[in-house]
Formats: sequence, structure tokens, C-alpha cells
Amino acid sequence: VKANAGALTNFEVLDLINSKGASKITTRVIAAIARSEYKVYDYLNETVASTQTLESVTTFSDKCKDFKLAKAEILNIINIRPSVDFKALLIIEEPKEWGIDTDGILELVQDFLPPLPVVETQMEKDQDETNKGEES
Repeated sequence: VKANAGALTNFEVLDLINSKGASKITTRVIAAIARSEYKVYDYLNETVASTQTLESVTTFSDKCKDFKLAKAEILNIINIRPSVDFKALLIIEEPKEWGIDTDGILELVQDFLPPLPVVETQMEKDQDETNKGEES
């Protein structure tokens, strides 16, 4: 990450904190990472930033240039990863007036930005076990 390069994606922030060793330290007391950085790390690990790669973010950004989006709009799309049209419409300023194809952008999102993995809750796991027991 270049100094003063402008706004960063959540992936880039997570990658920077990872490069400082946040993911490798099991006891946070001895790490050379600030408590606030761990809070950011923990938060970003629960977002789509945790599933993204440098390649996916770069490829998506490059493909978005064809849509004439502002850098801030691309950044927000990467950070939020909208999965439905109305979310994309909230991120992109006046897409119809600028002739921006939101369906095409959502297609790129699906193709290049991985979704957040679905985490099964303990209640769902218990329900699955109950259902399996009833089937036996």
C-alpha cells in the first residue's frame, strides 16, 4: 500500500493489518499491534473483505472502468459487495442519468467478488441434528 495513495478498500486495510502479524499472534498481549487495529481486524474478518483477494479486487476495479464509475463508487461496491440491484442503486449516484448498467455491474460483482461464507448458527445446527435423529 502506497503512502497517501487515497482511500483504501476494506480488503487493503485487512491485508495491511495481516502483514503486521495480526492473524499470526495467538496472544494479543505480546503483539506489536495496537488494540484498535485488532478491533478493526476482528470487524473486517466478519465482512466480505475476508473472502477477497488482491487479484479479485484488482480485476473487478479494472473491469469497472468500462462503466464510468467514480473511484468512490468502485470502492463502496468492493467494500459492500451488493448482491441485489437496489443496493447497487444506492451506491451509484444517478446511474440512469449517466447511462450506467447496474445489472452489468452486479454481474461483475458475482463473477469477481466472492460472497461472505454462510455461517450456520448453533440453533440451525441443533435443528439439523434433531431432523436427522427423527429420520432414523
